[in-house]
Parts: sequence; C-alpha cells; structure tokens
Amino acid sequence: MNKIFLLAIIIFTEQNNKKMITVAIIEDEPAVRKEISYLIQEETDTELIGWSDSVRTAVKLIEEKQPDVIMMDIQLKDGTAFDLLKKLNVIPQNVIFITAYNHFAIKAIKYGALDYLLKPVDQTELKEALERYRRRSDNNPQWMQQLNMAQHAMHHGDLPESIALTSIHNVRIVGVHDIVYCKGDGPYTFFFLSDGSKELISKPLKYYEELLPAPYFLRTHQSYLVNRKYITGVNRSEYIVLKNKEEIPISSRRRNIILTQLFPEK
Repeated sequence: MNKIFLLAIIIFTEQNNKKMITVAIIEDEPAVRKEISYLIQEETDTELIGWSDSVRTAVKLIEEKQPDVIMMDIQLKDGTAFDLLKKLNVIPQNVIFITAYNHFAIKAIKYGALDYLLKPVDQTELKEALERYRRRSDNNPQWMQQLNMAQHAMHHGDLPESIALTSIHNVRIVGVHDIVYCKGDGPYTFFFLSDGSKELISKPLKYYEELLPAPYFLRTHQSYLVNRKYITGVNRSEYIVLKNKEEIPISSRRRNIILTQLFPEK
C-alpha cells in the first residue's frame, strides 16, 4: 500500500476517533451569541449543542444536554450566572464566563481563579480557553469554594478573605491575610505564606497588585508586593523589615511614597 495513502488513512481515522467537545452558550445578547457560535463552528473538535438567553431556560438545556463546556455571560436578563448555577442539580466544573469589561466582575472572577473571556470574544482567546479545558482535571475539589469566592467578591467591593492561586499542579485557596509577601520573577509570582510555605504562580506580579491593593499591600519594589500586616519597621530607608526578620528592598523611586504611607505625618 502506498505510504502516503496509508498515512492519510491513519490521520483520517484519528480525526474521526477524536472526541468532540460539546458546547452550550448562555448569552442574552443575540449579536454576541451569534459571534461565539461562529467561532465555535470554526473549531474542528467542537460542536454547539444549544443556546439559551435566560436562567430559566438554561437550567433545562444544561441538565438535558450535559455539555462538556458552558460559555456563560455573567449577567443575564433574569439573573446572574451564579443564580443559574445554584439552580442546577449538579454544578458543573466546566464553565467559561463571558463578560463585557466590568472592573468588579473581572476582579471577582480573578479572585476565584475562574476562566473567562472578554467581549467581543477573540478567536485566539477562545482557542486558549478550550485548550485549558482539555488539560483540566474534571475533579477539582476546590471548585465550589472558588465559585463562592467569586460570587462574594461580586457583591462586596472590599478585600476578600481568601484568594485562589492556580499553580502548575493544583488550585490552592489561601487566606489573604496569610500572604506575607509576593515576589515577581518575569511572568511568574512567588507567594510567601505565613506558615513558611510558598507557591509559584504563572502570572506576573502586576496581575496580583490589582487584586491585593493598597492600603493592605504595598508595592515596595518592582519585584515585591508586601502585606502591611507583617511589616515591623524600616532599615536605613532601604529595606522593609518583616516580623520574621526578613528584609524586603525599597526601590529609590518608591521610597518617599512608601515611607509616607508607613509613617504619615501627624
């Protein structure tokens, strides 16, 4: 048999044996729904199995069709995505949230380390979200806690009690007040925690500077974000001294701002 012909048969067989990813869209804006539908149909291994524009009809769709992936707008015409999830008999772990740029919504999603896409949805970003789904384990014991954290943050603008950190191997929920400091290293951030452990997260420090804002945390240096709770003093106006005696550098550019925040004039 011709080798090229044999190779073509093998490729054809592999493609046909490849499991299709079934997708449901929960979105009440027709134009957005149409665009996402088109992008999904452009993917070779995805199949759109239905859509809904409300909480009420989405419950029936999800429970009957049981899609592999649910792409769901946070704000629907008769409630929110979180309202919808509460109504399901089994809450799925395969939700990709869709949102217009909304500072509080995005921040809440990030606190819970949940997956999301911004409107208008970009083809490349959708591909990346589907790829994350392919790599993801179906059994994430932290999932409900992550959802609850995001929902709580949606309704309370202050610093949350906990944050979800997605490392290479797992998701770890940590108390915000247990974070001693964060150290940036290019596209990565090390979290140093009060129990002496540390976590390596594949996101830059700037990502967490927004989630862990002043006055609770201080950006003392290009590479450091420090929890004020653990600061005991300053050494020669060049280093922050922590309770565990560690010293964190203060950049010359930030020195006056940091010293003013720590020692405001009376």
